[in-house]
Amino acid sequence: MSIAAKVSTRTKKPHLEIQGGFQLSGDLKVSGAKNSALVLITAALLTEEQVCLSNVPELTDIKAITDVLGTMGVKSSYQGDVLQLQADQICHSDPPYELVNGLRASFFCIGPLLGRLGKAKIPLPGGCRIGARPVVEHIRGLKALGALVNVEHGVVTASLRGTSGRLKAAPIVFDCPSVGATETVLMAAVLAEGTSTIENAAQEPEVQDLANMLNAMGARVRGAGGPIITIEGVETLHGCNYSVIPDRIEAGTFLIAAAITRSKIRVSPVIPDHLNAVLQKLRDAGCSIEINKQAITITPGEIHGVDITTQPFPGFPTDLQAPFMALLVTAKGTSVVTEKIYENRMQHVAEMQRMGASIRLQGNTAVIEGVPQLSAAPVRGGDLRAAAAMVLASLAAKGTSLVEGLDHLDRGYAFLETKLNGAGSHIIRYQN
Repeated sequence: MSIAAKVSTRTKKPHLEIQGGFQLSGDLKVSGAKNSALVLITAALLTEEQVCLSNVPELTDIKAITDVLGTMGVKSSYQGDVLQLQADQICHSDPPYELVNGLRASFFCIGPLLGRLGKAKIPLPGGCRIGARPVVEHIRGLKALGALVNVEHGVVTASLRGTSGRLKAAPIVFDCPSVGATETVLMAAVLAEGTSTIENAAQEPEVQDLANMLNAMGARVRGAGGPIITIEGVETLHGCNYSVIPDRIEAGTFLIAAAITRSKIRVSPVIPDHLNAVLQKLRDAGCSIEINKQAITITPGEIHGVDITTQPFPGFPTDLQAPFMALLVTAKGTSVVTEKIYENRMQHVAEMQRMGASIRLQGNTAVIEGVPQLSAAPVRGGDLRAAAAMVLASLAAKGTSLVEGLDHLDRGYAFLETKLNGAGSHIIRYQN
């Protein structure tokens, strides 16, 4: 009896059954960016008018954040990749703990609620357990804008000082370029009195996407994508139609899928500048990269080891550390992968070792000796990107692997196995 058959008879958990060893070909289509869409959805709280978002990926996290907004009275309609939101009658500024606790992005509601209503009560966020990811910078930024903020029993309560009904602009300097804190303060500051600045701001594409949408709603934001953002507060914002940027992490995952299966693949749509660090490492590892407007064609050669250190954008993204490690365990020679963003993001190492990978873990640094062939095994992704890494490793492994952790995987990849099967993989999903 095969490994897959043995595991299938005893597990009732949802899983993917993946036959390894097949080459991929053709095109892989990239969905809208999960990490951008989640924040853009919360920005709809800033106006009474309708916000229409297109290129919204169909993910469990997207449903979760719309459910959170729904408890506050926000009306939503989701058809295809188009999500319509209207927050003209917000009935609560304190979403329920049971919904917020499982989704870190729900904390982004605090900035819009505070800016528009003058009050918010948000439980501290949950999500993947990849590290502490504290909200200290968020809170410092809101306090700088004049908010009274109290944290007690796992709940953050914020309100305005005085009777003006608006936050007050301020210069804000972050200790570290936190993406979440930059986005929180940006959404709070657009309705504040006066002109605010954020120094040491996160430069990620998702921050730029938020600023572009806010400007489409009538905000006055300059400098997003650089280290200093200037926000001239306005009294009200209006609705807009806006398209979410392509998901650079999904695009990177597809490029790595091509490399690990030694397959030529075209990936689109992408914004190539969002992937510069990843593309360079793929080139260094032995891949040929051809860029044609919003499409990237990758042709792998002999894959050899490279060193990677995760960094804030424009550096190598932490969200592709685990997927890229899956490639490096199949490369010739030695690689060193250092995780600098989250302290608990090496959960995939033990699972890769089950498949025959040679990895020595020293704190947040992994030293990898490439092996000629991975072997199929029952494995589990303990967080979103670890789950994606196990799918990639299974594509290259000899035999049939079982990958659990779909609750994580489905938070960030829409129709992953359908897309990969369309390019030639052999993946079956079992729901129980």
